[in-house]
Amino acid sequence: MDSFAEVPLFEMDEYEEEDVLSVRSRGVCTYATYPMAPPAGADPDTYIYMNFMKSHSCYDAMPRSSKLVIFDTTLQVKKAFFALVANGVRAAPLWDSKLQCFVGMLTITDFINILHRYYKSPLVQIYELEEHKIETWREIYLQYSVNRLISIKPESSLFDAIYSLLKNKIHRLPVIDPASGNVLHILTHKRILKFLHIFGSMIPKPRFLQKQINEVPIGTFREIATIQESASVYEALAIFVERRVSALPVVNEQGKVLALYSRFDVINLAAQKNYNNLNMTMKEALTSRSCWVEGVLKCYPHETLEAIIDRIAKAEVHRLVLVDKEDVVRGIVSLSDILQALVLTPAVSSLPSPKVPASISQIFTSDQPFKFEENKMAADDVKQDDNIVKNRA
Repeated sequence: MDSFAEVPLFEMDEYEEEDVLSVRSRGVCTYATYPMAPPAGADPDTYIYMNFMKSHSCYDAMPRSSKLVIFDTTLQVKKAFFALVANGVRAAPLWDSKLQCFVGMLTITDFINILHRYYKSPLVQIYELEEHKIETWREIYLQYSVNRLISIKPESSLFDAIYSLLKNKIHRLPVIDPASGNVLHILTHKRILKFLHIFGSMIPKPRFLQKQINEVPIGTFREIATIQESASVYEALAIFVERRVSALPVVNEQGKVLALYSRFDVINLAAQKNYNNLNMTMKEALTSRSCWVEGVLKCYPHETLEAIIDRIAKAEVHRLVLVDKEDVVRGIVSLSDILQALVLTPAVSSLPSPKVPASISQIFTSDQPFKFEENKMAADDVKQDDNIVKNRA
């Protein structure tokens, strides 16, 4: 197995100061320069954050320096994922030397899809996939998804960036310079919220921030994806794939949250050489974690929206687990939920509403657990794909 030092990278910027955030030369716009006035009779507070995002570009939110790893599509899958772990990044743009352009992103989701799809395959051994090139995996994977590169220009507004992230259900958006074709930065929900959190003091504070979370329709409160501590890591992968969630609250038999297992934990299986043992329980997987993890940050129904946003931004996490007084999971409040409600919903009324009951208080009287059932792929399709992969290395 190759060591991290032996993993070749196509390109890498050595600098990383993700904690440095400063507005670029164009500066922060004042509230008076906002381009859109609220409709007649509408609450002006509703449009404050939407206008703020429309008034700032992706360039404004970019750090002065950050780490960027780029892979050539001819790189072996194993080396690529090792490089993600070694450099502490969660995604990398993919460069096609033949086409001379960026063609997609390699993310932790790809690693999860590989493990989930082929771990129990009767025709393809998981170790065989280690020798495959990225382009081989993309050729197979593209049969079932549109994996075109979704990107944005640096001069595009943060509103456009949020819309693209949420519409396409992605977590990372490359900012590409149209003149040079270079990737300048990978924009995320967390980066955008951090920008808002730091410079939001320069705009009026909406009154709705003082509302309790059980009074506003922000978050997911039904069919919450969780996993028992006695379940296997492979079962967790199945939920990641089928439910498209980024983290799973690990609960005991009473539904009390014990830990959080995220997609990033999965990539660490590569570093620990444990991806051949996906039958280990969640409890064992959590115990074996050697790196720092974000832990379980919780929130309660009586807390204000302002307090929740502040906690997420300061802790630099992607979500809070909503619990009752017994620490039983009752909901998830994520970055995408917050950006959807604060920025997109005021702009486009036709967007689907968050999954929330008529009264959030109803969830605290419900004892009906959500049961996840894996949607199994047709056996013929799996066999056909396994044969294709078997012949390509």
